[in-house]
Amino acid sequence: MGVPERTRNTGRGKVAKVTVLAGLVAVLATGCSGEEVLRFGWPEGVTPEADSMRTFWTWSVIAALVVGVIVWGLMFWSMIFHRKKPSAADRPGEEALPRQFQYNVPLELFCVVVPVIMVCVLFFFTATTESQVLAEEDEPDVTVDVTAFQWNWEFGYPDEQKAENGQTISTVGSSSEIPLLVLPTDRTIQYNLRATDVIHSFWVPEFNFKRDVMPFPEKNNQDNTFQNTIDREGAFVGRCAELCGTYHAMMNFEVRALSPDLYDRYIELRAQINPRTGEPNTAAEALEALQGEGCDEELCSPTATTTTPFATDRTLRTASG
Repeated sequence: MGVPERTRNTGRGKVAKVTVLAGLVAVLATGCSGEEVLRFGWPEGVTPEADSMRTFWTWSVIAALVVGVIVWGLMFWSMIFHRKKPSAADRPGEEALPRQFQYNVPLELFCVVVPVIMVCVLFFFTATTESQVLAEEDEPDVTVDVTAFQWNWEFGYPDEQKAENGQTISTVGSSSEIPLLVLPTDRTIQYNLRATDVIHSFWVPEFNFKRDVMPFPEKNNQDNTFQNTIDREGAFVGRCAELCGTYHAMMNFEVRALSPDLYDRYIELRAQINPRTGEPNTAAEALEALQGEGCDEELCSPTATTTTPFATDRTLRTASG
């Protein structure tokens, strides 16, 4: 005897309920907020450009899930309602196979036209987002010269006031000190990238953006500039994302984002001569002075808080089992 239709429907309803409940438990058990769920694993950014990419990523995943649900639904519908029927010998007068659909022109057109439309829409929003991320203003508020070398960084401020001795304000990293790239929030910043030896890559994870840093970018026909705006204060680790030699993994720096008034004061302090050294204040000395003027100790820490220097003394590094 066959299974009654009512019993079959009841079983399907139970399966659907269990599936929905399992999905809710999976979401709630992760402890993620609604915003985190909608990011679908995309890291949280601190720039409008990062938000544009996150929005594009979110809607792309949602569109992919919608297509996936439709495809899965059609698969299970076909498997459930179009199973091979009992043979004609078992049930005389009935067809052994469900009705076939060869050469269904409308269906074939649908399967061709819809994917083409989807690809065109995806291409449009990809190009739009890319244009937003790579857009550059003619007159940015702040310009930073980023110079990469094996295996550290130098950051210069060519458009800011010069130090009292006429030098351009700059910060150079060393084996014992992580270089700090101090930037303002809520201002358009342009980064001019250049390497002195091999190819490096400028990457700040919170920017959700990276770009190769090449020697002689003009000769290599490389776009070596980009712009962004930082939305909030904080310290963000920066890394080289291009294998560039022995100490590539230790080629780190730190972006220190300050409010516009603190940044202006920082540049003012960098231009002043330190009476103890007879040289312009370093980044650490300027930030230490800002601490003395009431800036938060962590935000204006004179040393990096997101990464540490690499110990170059081999006797201090031991293998651990």
